[in-house]
Amino acid sequence: MKKKIVVLTGAGISAESGIKTFRDSDGLWENHRIEDVATPEGWAANPALVLDFYNQRRAQLLGVEPNDGHRALKDLERDFEVHIVTQNVDDLHERAGSTHVLHLHGQLRQVRSNRFEHLIYPWDKDLRLGDLCERGHQLRPHIVWFGEAVPLLEFAAELAKQADIFLIVGTSLQVYPAAGLMHYARQHIPFYYVDPRPQLNIELSNMPNLTVIEAPASSGVRKVAEQLF
Repeated sequence: MKKKIVVLTGAGISAESGIKTFRDSDGLWENHRIEDVATPEGWAANPALVLDFYNQRRAQLLGVEPNDGHRALKDLERDFEVHIVTQNVDDLHERAGSTHVLHLHGQLRQVRSNRFEHLIYPWDKDLRLGDLCERGHQLRPHIVWFGEAVPLLEFAAELAKQADIFLIVGTSLQVYPAAGLMHYARQHIPFYYVDPRPQLNIELSNMPNLTVIEAPASSGVRKVAEQLF
């Protein structure tokens, strides 16, 4: 039976493909306040602005490709059972070939009913006011905004509990509840943290079985793979 690797990925792995992140620019995301474009309050106040913002993000996503970090995680599937839990809303893991990907914060290439959360649709074009679900309600981005519950968190926690190896890639570990997933894993298993600027919180600093690889995902995941064999 293959060992199970659970991987928590964040914005850093996608940044190498050209997807911009808001934490690199003083809390602004493409010159917008996060509160205006990534909260339920922002959606209620100005839905047209929110739709335009995500239309631009979606168009940007369609113009980029997976990088060597994404492909290295896919390659691990040859020898391990790999489950990726990502904070990212892009589909670069899937496009690289990874077969088990759980999106904690939703997906940019999907939309859902503003009222009936289970009505989710694939979507690659611009989303406009007046685009309705099959039950007549406005569609919104299928994104978990700040202040909203994370529906798949329990599934992610169960995966973490089953991990034989826990790998953290390209995340500052500042966004909760995702940053707390490692605490669900058995603490005696190997942990790896790949990031060009790793930020060790007190839990990680005191973890004796943690290997820190100070490198971008494109090269760092390959270094982890070399250590696993």
